[in-house]
Amino acid sequence: MEEATYLAVARFRKPHGLKGEAQVFPLTDEPDEVFVPGRVLVPVDDEGRPTGVEVVIQKARPYQRHWLISFEGITDRAVLRSWGAVTFGADRSELRAPEEGEMYLHEIPGSHVVQDGVEIGIVREIVGVPGGSVLVVEHDGKEHLIPFRDPIVRRLDRENRRIDVVLPPGLLDL
Repeated sequence: MEEATYLAVARFRKPHGLKGEAQVFPLTDEPDEVFVPGRVLVPVDDEGRPTGVEVVIQKARPYQRHWLISFEGITDRAVLRSWGAVTFGADRSELRAPEEGEMYLHEIPGSHVVQDGVEIGIVREIVGVPGGSVLVVEHDGKEHLIPFRDPIVRRLDRENRRIDVVLPPGLLDL
């Protein structure tokens, strides 16, 4: 698996206020360490390749489940409205490497979902929903949504791109 240069750290949601502040949804477990003044963020695709012009964080603060970020040189909400649905990445060399039992967000699609040693399917994507995130898993020609949280997700194996789960009875029958 090729290592991405940039890792997804935030999804732009919308402008906030009138002076160029952006509301973003964090895609990192460490937003306090990532959303710091001077951090360069780059619009990226699903594989971590740059797709646009970089921006530099001027100020950042938590706001409910999101973060409000001001960027250097952006003082008009019209600029932010033009961004659309963009995912921002940070240079992987500036971020903490995953520990045992962790995976980068871009490594989850393509991972094998396994329960009791039996493969259930392959993750096609991970989707944010109001209650958290769900794995979109293809299984026997069907698409299943599996909550990406404890106690359902038991183990992430980054090296083998494997996610061990314990599913509630009947989940695959839906």
